[in-house]
Formats: sequence, C-alpha cells, structure tokens
Amino acid sequence: MRKHYIVAYDLGTTGTKAVLVDVDWGIIQTFFVPYKTNYPAPTWAEQNPMDWWRAVVLGTQGLLQAAKISADQIACLAFSGQMMGCVPLGKDGTPLRNAIIWADQRAVEQTERLLEKVGLEQAYRITGHRIGPAYSAPKMMWLKEREPHVFRQVYKFLQAKDFVVHKLTEVWVTDPSDASGTGLFDIKTLSWSEVMVKAAGIPPELLPEVRPSVDVVGEVTYKAAQETGLVPGTPVVIGGGDGVCATAGAGVVQPGIGHVYLGSSAWVAGASVEPLFDPQMRTFTWPHLSPQLYSPNGTMHNAGSSLEWASDTLCMLEKKLAEWLGLSPYDFIEQRAEKVRPGSEGLLFLPYLMGERSPLWNPNARGVFLGLTRKHELAHLLRAVYEGVALNLRTIFLALQEVGAEFATMRVIGGGAMSRLWTRILADVLGMPLQITAAPLEATSIGAAMAGAVGVGLAPNFEVVAARFVTIRESVEPGPARIFYSHLHRVFVDAYAALTDVFERLVLLEENTGDGSR
Repeated sequence: MRKHYIVAYDLGTTGTKAVLVDVDWGIIQTFFVPYKTNYPAPTWAEQNPMDWWRAVVLGTQGLLQAAKISADQIACLAFSGQMMGCVPLGKDGTPLRNAIIWADQRAVEQTERLLEKVGLEQAYRITGHRIGPAYSAPKMMWLKEREPHVFRQVYKFLQAKDFVVHKLTEVWVTDPSDASGTGLFDIKTLSWSEVMVKAAGIPPELLPEVRPSVDVVGEVTYKAAQETGLVPGTPVVIGGGDGVCATAGAGVVQPGIGHVYLGSSAWVAGASVEPLFDPQMRTFTWPHLSPQLYSPNGTMHNAGSSLEWASDTLCMLEKKLAEWLGLSPYDFIEQRAEKVRPGSEGLLFLPYLMGERSPLWNPNARGVFLGLTRKHELAHLLRAVYEGVALNLRTIFLALQEVGAEFATMRVIGGGAMSRLWTRILADVLGMPLQITAAPLEATSIGAAMAGAVGVGLAPNFEVVAARFVTIRESVEPGPARIFYSHLHRVFVDAYAALTDVFERLVLLEENTGDGSR
C-alpha cells in the first residue's frame, strides 16, 4: 500500500488543528479541537500542556473518522506550534505546572537583567532577535526565581509541539525555529549559545537536543498509538514554530519570494541564505524550515486587532445591522470603507493600540487618529485603519529591504488575505503586485506538511513540494494610488516621530494617576 498521506498538526493558541494532506493533491480534511487559555494575573497567560495532548488525540481520531481513511495509509506526522513558551517537564515527561505561553509578559525584570549582562546589541547579534519578555529565556529565569520548588524538578524545557512529539515518541528534541524563540540560540551556528545560556542562569542540560525541522526524530510508540488510533512505528517529523511554518506554507522557500501575514498581528517575511542583521535592530531572523535558509522577519502587534477594535468600538449598530442582513460584520465594514478614496480625505491612523514591535520596538506607542475634521465620518475612520496597518507594514518591508532581503514576488496569507479592500490597499502601499494563495488560512499546516514530505522522502526539497502544495488564487496589481501612498508613508513615519515624546508623557501621566481619581 502506498502511503501518501501526511497528518500535520498546528498547535495554536485557541486550539489544535489536525490536517490531512495528500502528497499529490494537497489538503483533504481538517479537524479542530479548542482549548482554553488561563489568565491568573494581569499580563500572565498560561495553558495546560495536557490540553494540547488531548486535542491531538481527539483531533487525530476525528480526522481519521471524517476522512474515512485507515491510519496505515499515513506516511508521517509533522508539527507546527505556538512559539516562545516555557513548558517545564519532569523526567517522566509530566508537566510540572501550566505552560507559560508566548502572550505572557510577566518576565520584564528578568529580561532587563539578561540584557544588562549580555548587552542588547550583542544579544541581537547572537540570537538574531531583540529579546523581550515574550521569549522563553526570561520565563525560565522567572520560574527559577519565583517557583524554585518547580525549577528543581525540571528535566527539560520544551515548546508546545515538542511536548506532543515527546508524548508520541518519548524523545526530547526541538527544532532550530523553536530553539530560536527561546532567546538562548545562536542564529549563526544553529546551536545553544553558551553566552546566552550562562547569562540566563539556565543549566544547559535542561535544554533539548536541536534537530533540523525536516528530521524524522522518532516513531509513534505503542502506547501513543493506543491513545490516538495511529499505527505504531509511524514516522514523526519535528517540523517548526508556527510563524516559520507559515512562511514555508506561503511558498517562501527561496530568496526573492516574500509574504505578508495579515491576522490579528501581521508580519513581513522572506528567505535568505544568511541571517540578516539590522543596525537599528528593527527586524529579526528565524531559521527557516529548510536547513539551507533563514527567514528575515518584522512583526507588528496591531493589524486585524486594530480592525477588531474599530468594529467593537465604533460599529456596534453596524454589526447588528450586518447580522440582520446576514452579512459578516467585516464584510459590512469593508463595504463602508471602500467608498472612501485613498488617504481617507486627510485622515491618518497610527495602529499602535498595544504598543508596537517592528519597526518601533516601543511598548509606549499609542494608537492615533490624526487629521480628524468635521467632514470625516465612520467610513473614513474605517478606511484609515486599513491604511494605517498597511503603512506600518511598508515600514517593515523597507527595513527588510535595507538589510538585504529580496522581494521580487510578494504573497499574502492569513484572514486579511480574504479582504479584497485590504489586499488592494496593501498592493498600492507596497507598490508591487501581491499573490493571494489558494488556502491563505492553512499556510501554517501546509508548511508543517511540507517539512514532513521532505523529511520522509516524498519530495526531494522544499521547492518541489511548494510547487505541489502552494497555488495562487489571484494576483492583485497596484494601481495609480501607489504614488500617493508613497508620499503618505513619509507623513506616517514623521507623525510617529513627532509624537514619540507625547506617548512617553501620556504613559507617565497614566502611571502616576492610576485610576484617574487623584
């Protein structure tokens, strides 16, 4: 029997998606299992690792049943997962506490101490990243300091996908992309950094072996097979972190191809043969799923989340009307916004509702509507939000080009790729054609499946498997507005620079007044 199916697992923040991929035809079936995030304190975010495992078990069983295939037709399993977590495990593989996930910001003090020891610039040069509280290393330091009784029992720290791989195979491994998200990994040597590990005070034996993303790291054990319905001995390919898998799943598998991810957050990413370092540290670099490549990247916090804020805050009546008409609220919003001409009649939106990462790295940046007059209506505000996100992505795009990233072709994935208005604005703002992939919501799973296909020899390399798995639905060409937007972008950049001091003063005032009663 020819084994031509791959099961790719995407361990996300809201749940795990199991995806059945035919090596010749692409995605056949998906099955999603949700789980919860716990918020035990302000800025904290945790999940129970056993919820991930239960989701994989239920997802596997549901997928096989829905697709009506036999488990012995599966060539391999491959993984993508949420990154930058802290999953402390005992020697028997049991979680010692809830996982501290990527969204957790508790380890601010630990981050500051780590960077004081190493230096911000040296840490960036070693890791390829501008280390912050979201990274795993400060969270490990927090655990050592605040919960020493737990830390003393730690046998290994893993990431989400690595925990599930251990449950399936009993091996302790990670891949370069997830290792990079710890802040303890040398981006050039692709090994744990002695400098960073020593500065963090983490015993090196607590870190797992790092294997290439395409490696078959083990096989499904008899015990795991009994729980999941899989066949014992099924090969397991480690895969990579979700962002890096999404890059491969967009078909970004060689220099010259780039992509924009438009979701709650957004990023611009490409492929390069070497890490790309920015003297201003605006961008960062991940190891690619392909062992021969890297992925330069710049990520912004506030993309779809800005539109969600506008919808929830400004469009309550419109949302009810959309529901009554049987429309998606976002389709209704888009219909309003597309009636406004480029530039929103002099209204500019700075999309910094939760501070910002790339290119500013300023947690104190704030959202702004600039240029508001009495002529402006709701539709102008909505279009300005779409434009503000696109303008910030242009800043990231230009920063990546400055450090050597090549973008002859640009693709779009994520939920925002379904918006004709947003992709049209983005094409105009970037000034180049955009390719919309046929499955923009499944790029992460496709990337994991690509690693699986290469790993077990079903495809010789990423270029070949990308040609099979990644197809283009449509191309969006830039229009005459691209010239206007190039001028507007300069105003956008200058507006942030002019307001930087104002943001700092507002934050200081907010901190000093508390709830505003004094």
